Amino acid sequence: MRLRLLDLFCGAGGAAMGYHRAGFDVVGVDIKPQPRYPFTFIQADAMTFPLEGFDAIHASPPCQAYIRSGMYDKSRHPDLLPPVRCQLERSDVPWVIENVPGAPMRVDLKLCGCMFGLGVARERWFESSWHAFDFRPPCYHAERPVGVYGHPRGRRSKDGKPWGWGNLSDWVTAMGIDWMSGSELAQAIPPAYTEYIGALLLEHLAARGAA
Repeated sequence: MRLRLLDLFCGAGGAAMGYHRAGFDVVGVDIKPQPRYPFTFIQADAMTFPLEGFDAIHASPPCQAYIRSGMYDKSRHPDLLPPVRCQLERSDVPWVIENVPGAPMRVDLKLCGCMFGLGVARERWFESSWHAFDFRPPCYHAERPVGVYGHPRGRRSKDGKPWGWGNLSDWVTAMGIDWMSGSELAQAIPPAYTEYIGALLLEHLAARGAA
């Protein structure tokens, strides 16, 4: 029997797919409809959703308040990470929080696409309740990473830097995700990240069960 993982702020399911490949049954929760979410989906407020009945929890609270690029007006986006942490700390199961560099979190793990042979950079930080990480190789890109930002080729930010390049096919290959739209890919993390974390999480749960 596969263990059950709750995927809060699930989006279109990038993190969910990785945990599924690692061996979990995944249930996703998001306040917005997610018609392409590949597993069981419940439309609900992740901040108030009951946490009971799961063996582990992953949460990806909105990142717009922490993005450094200036693409978003941070005053218009809520800082949900601290209350999410408080919510998870009341749970008695292992949990993982994922967010962008610069988010107000303890960085137990940093992952980048180059560590998994992907064509995208997409560095993400992870904080966990069980601290079982030892995978911290240096970031190295032999070629320029594909920018997956959900914007047309050639569009530029206010400071003149390109927001993205390539087409949807390039983004699909770079991320290892073939079921999302461009805008969904822009918000997702590669499944390879959580497949790696999920394997370690299963080892942790097995050891905890044997203790």
